[in-house]
Amino acid sequence: MARFTRLEVLGAMLEERLVPVFYHPDPKLCRDVALACARGGSRLFELTHRGDGAHRVFEDLLDFLKREAPGVILGVGSIRDAHTAALYLSLGANFVVGPILDPDTARVCNGRKVAYMPGCGSATEIAQAEALGCEIVKLFPGDCVGGPSFVKAVLGPSPWSLLMPTGGVEATRESVRAWIEAGAAAVGIGSSLIRKDLLEKGDLAGIEGTVRNVLGWIEECRPRSGKAR
Repeated sequence: MARFTRLEVLGAMLEERLVPVFYHPDPKLCRDVALACARGGSRLFELTHRGDGAHRVFEDLLDFLKREAPGVILGVGSIRDAHTAALYLSLGANFVVGPILDPDTARVCNGRKVAYMPGCGSATEIAQAEALGCEIVKLFPGDCVGGPSFVKAVLGPSPWSLLMPTGGVEATRESVRAWIEAGAAAVGIGSSLIRKDLLEKGDLAGIEGTVRNVLGWIEECRPRSGKAR
């Protein structure tokens, strides 16, 4: 069972506006990276379902975070079907993210009151996801479907939509500001945030610093009232 309610998860995403995305088959490395992101200020972490045994890595990380960083909200990504979603929900996933929109997965997550963020690449798919109860919709792959200009265009006729681009969001001031100022509710960042060169050097402090920088750039875009869009 999820430790955080759907409202708590959505509130954290809309407040923080950053979801670090990562996976590695080495459980210890996943623990180290998640902790580095937490030390950088991130309350959210998405471990993707990649490869055989990924659910065991997820379960290990979930137990670790409960002990060492209980405020971190762990979710699972790369979920394409309801059966896999149900597996992770049974382990305690706090949110579910997918590269595609799958209605059955939406229903399973809704039944457990867990936030589901499906990957959508058109205005029609976004509307379909919202009709299935998805409050935040993942825009994927963000750079390929039109970039920040696509976000701005969609929000014109649908200002209530909450979009989280993933894929093509770089951990640079220019990229982060472009997406947030276009109206993105949050951004998901993977390899640009948790860089391969930092991992190879074991530079966890570098990952921590990058996360802190991205959160700072997001804060620069925040309205004077301090409220997210």
